[in-house]
Amino acid sequence: MTSLLAIANADAGTADAQTITDVIDALHGLDVDLVTTSSPEDLAKAFADHPAVDGVVVLGGDGSLHAVVDALRSAGRLTDVVIGLVPLGTGNDFAATLGLPDDPVEAAQVIAAGRTRGIDLIIDDRDEVVVNAAHIGIGAEAAKAARPWKKALGPVGYVVGAVLTGVRGLTQPGAHLQITVDGETLPRKEPVIQVAVGNGGYVGGGTALLPEADPSDGELDIAVSYTESPRRRIAYAWHVRRGDHHRRDDVVYLRGTTVSVRGDALACTSDGELSGPRAEHSWRLEPAALTMYVP
Repeated sequence: MTSLLAIANADAGTADAQTITDVIDALHGLDVDLVTTSSPEDLAKAFADHPAVDGVVVLGGDGSLHAVVDALRSAGRLTDVVIGLVPLGTGNDFAATLGLPDDPVEAAQVIAAGRTRGIDLIIDDRDEVVVNAAHIGIGAEAAKAARPWKKALGPVGYVVGAVLTGVRGLTQPGAHLQITVDGETLPRKEPVIQVAVGNGGYVGGGTALLPEADPSDGELDIAVSYTESPRRRIAYAWHVRRGDHHRRDDVVYLRGTTVSVRGDALACTSDGELSGPRAEHSWRLEPAALTMYVP
């Protein structure tokens, strides 16, 4: 019988006792042990206490998935288990990329069905994992502005942050950056308002920042926006919401396996967590570094 360790995060957006019970019930026929964690230390202990499970089920959102993948990698067990995701977070962006159902019980049934797929993993210059996406520039500023609103408003908090940042960002100068992909420096010299890299297509509760991303194709998706004038920035924001900004002439959209950015110091959002600002950022891809249950 397949053995699973289910990890519940009490802070995840829509998680409650009844929902978790329903999810566990949907995993009937599997040997499931449920553990609730609230810190990296809790996760490390949970994995140490369950050294031989076949899979780990994340009951949470993008932040919970990031934490579990990071802990498994630190424990040297990332290739030993299959990871399942039941979306109970605020944004659930990576779940959307995987095509997982929004309904937790239906997502649990995907795990019970047992279909798996190799998923790429991004490692940044601090040797930290990025499961979904990382971005610097105006998107990171929106995430910073959304912080006070996210807890109270859920996904609407992302919209509030975007609006506040958009108003301030109409006249804020772009950053002067040198961007290198697979050893080749991008030739454009205009100021940059955003650089995004990722496996997943969505950020901020459903915004298609990297709309062509495939987490199993062995490549990073990269989007660089050189949008400068206030009028074009407004149009860019509109196209981001529609998911077709990557077709604009002031956006460069490409793929690669390594990315480095040097220049003006910018904050970075990685899987929803804000860091920086720093003058250098880099990312590299590890193809099929983990295995996940998928529809």
